Amino acid sequence: MSAIEVEQQDGVCTLRLNRPQARNAMDDAMRGEVIAALESAAADPAVRALVLTGAGSAFCAGGDVRGMQQRLSAPAEEVAFNGWRRQGRTHRCVSLLHLFPKPTIAAVNGAAAGLGCDLALACDFVMAGEAAHFTMSFIARGLIPDGGGMYFLPRRVGLSRAKELVFSGRRVGAAEALQIGLADRMVPDGDLLSAAQGWARELSGGSPAALALAKSVLDRSLEMSFEAVLAEGAKAQAICYTTGEHRASVAAFLERSKR
Repeated sequence: MSAIEVEQQDGVCTLRLNRPQARNAMDDAMRGEVIAALESAAADPAVRALVLTGAGSAFCAGGDVRGMQQRLSAPAEEVAFNGWRRQGRTHRCVSLLHLFPKPTIAAVNGAAAGLGCDLALACDFVMAGEAAHFTMSFIARGLIPDGGGMYFLPRRVGLSRAKELVFSGRRVGAAEALQIGLADRMVPDGDLLSAAQGWARELSGGSPAALALAKSVLDRSLEMSFEAVLAEGAKAQAICYTTGEHRASVAAFLERSKR
């Protein structure tokens, strides 16, 4: 059985983590399949948006603990280097999701724990089912967030609250997640996937070039000065001027104004 399922309909690619028996914990095989699926969807012009969700009762329970056990059973002199290589694959997966050139939505059903929480936060938007809950559970394994959570979480909830969630590893339910900005919307569990797919279609109706360019600047804007944002925006706008969507929009507007 494949570790993921990929469906495409009406321009929306739905990527479903598919290890329900392990609550969609991410092992090496799943990591590789997610990387390949994200690379394919990013390059496919028919895909205009991405929805990430989980099969069964969980979004993603984090890294696979059995994989952690195997890592620790290696000779002591190999543990650090093996871990470094695995980190590179994890970071590749998260970076592809964060830098995906189209709108992304995490449709969180059930637990988003550890790396699963990081994956949700790497998306542009987080939609939570009523049964969703989020946990920075790394501390319970003697670890730190390693999937981008220490970058994404403070930008969503503020530095102090991010520290509290990382240090305590406590569980945050869907209602609290919505209140503190960890999630953007909350819907009934039965409506979660259809609502996320509908929102994805709504967000991706505009020019693909303009969306991708705006996202690329916005994702870096908190690290840039005002002048740098204007400069990056000017370069992006120059590209937009050349697109067919811009040309067609201007022509359509002028045609309507003649009536």
